[in-house]
Amino acid sequence: MGDDTVRSPAADEAAGRRYEQRGWYFYDWACSVYSTSVLTVFLGPYLTSVAEAAADANGFVHPFGVPVRAGSFFAYSVSLSVILAVLVMPLVGAAADRTGRKKPLLAAAAYTGAAATACMFLLDGERYLLGGALLVVANAAQSVAMMLYNSYLPQIATPQERDAVSSRGWAFGYAAGALVLVANLILYSAHDGFGLSEGTAVRICLASAGLWWGAFTLVPLRRLRDRRAPAREASSALSGFRQLAATVRDMRHHPLTLAFLLAYLVYNDGIQTVISQASVYGSKELGLGQSTLIVAVLLVQVLAVVGALALGRLARIHGAKRTILGSLVAWTLTLAAGYFLPAGEPVWFFVLAAGIGLVLGGSQALSRSLFSHLVPPGKEAEYFSAYELSDRGMSWLGPLLFGLTYQLTGSYRDAIISLVAFFALGFALLARVPVRRAVAAAGNPVPEKI
Repeated sequence: MGDDTVRSPAADEAAGRRYEQRGWYFYDWACSVYSTSVLTVFLGPYLTSVAEAAADANGFVHPFGVPVRAGSFFAYSVSLSVILAVLVMPLVGAAADRTGRKKPLLAAAAYTGAAATACMFLLDGERYLLGGALLVVANAAQSVAMMLYNSYLPQIATPQERDAVSSRGWAFGYAAGALVLVANLILYSAHDGFGLSEGTAVRICLASAGLWWGAFTLVPLRRLRDRRAPAREASSALSGFRQLAATVRDMRHHPLTLAFLLAYLVYNDGIQTVISQASVYGSKELGLGQSTLIVAVLLVQVLAVVGALALGRLARIHGAKRTILGSLVAWTLTLAAGYFLPAGEPVWFFVLAAGIGLVLGGSQALSRSLFSHLVPPGKEAEYFSAYELSDRGMSWLGPLLFGLTYQLTGSYRDAIISLVAFFALGFALLARVPVRRAVAAAGNPVPEKI
């Protein structure tokens, strides 16, 4: 006799969710290579060298007639990309919720960013303006795509599944970043053996991140599906900003959601500043070489996979809020240890990198999944637009404190320990949020562990 077993609708629905979840993971796998190889390792030093080659005798370049120090051009380009992302995300978020067609918008943002990154192969000679333009486009596109990607989480995972699903997504991203970074470092360190100049090797590493991003984006675009949105009246381009204002007003009716977002804004600013300034601390204060810093970045990537999965498991036992609070304590202890690191000893810097890696992925993944419980149904994209804005658009506070502390004290050790303030304040704000009540107030089912 044949197998006449008929699966229940619940089993079919669970299988459908798993199918989408596996596709969803692959967008982290696709785009995280940009963050690791391009932003964290290669583009900053290389674009700065291109700008220096184009600089005048006083070390200035003059984009559109404005005098800019060559060494500042990369930082200003990153800032401009944040401004562009802040302007575009509300428009795209509103369009996604209004039409229910997130997938075409995700495809447009992802392939815009991937194409801009692949075109970084053209950065040679004195083409610093091209480099700045490509960076602005790629970075803004990544922010927009991540906002759309994050907004799928409440739709493809049940409340009980979200911590684990979000953590696996982060783990996929860190694994891809580590894998491609190893390949890039082999090419970069042995470029003479491949018959390549150092600059050509860097340009290949940059472009390969764009090709990787574009190729693996095909997987989520194939597996994710759009949900029909409730009918809404047509609107103009300005509706995106009206929608953002409406979202903020709507959050006033969900003050506990807004309270979590404020806590996240504070402690995530600390996380982002540690990520961006750790290499400066290692090179300027501890006197470590470029190869040591690159190995440390690779170590962070590998251990972030372990940390994301481990903290995801802890969240299933203790709840996401308690696990995040524990990670913030770990961040504080890591920074305190970093203050006492001896100069010129790479081993201890690797230990610091290991500590960062173990809490980095988990704290970010669980924050995303916890926020997904606090979003009113049907408003995923616009609320995650606000979430992404708090992530990207407010990331100047930590670097400002870091820079001011160094300016006043002349010590990078004092600057790095000043960031403890973000984790202490973030801990206090998050501890005050009654998350079970916040989930219910948003109109969502309350998980057993939250």
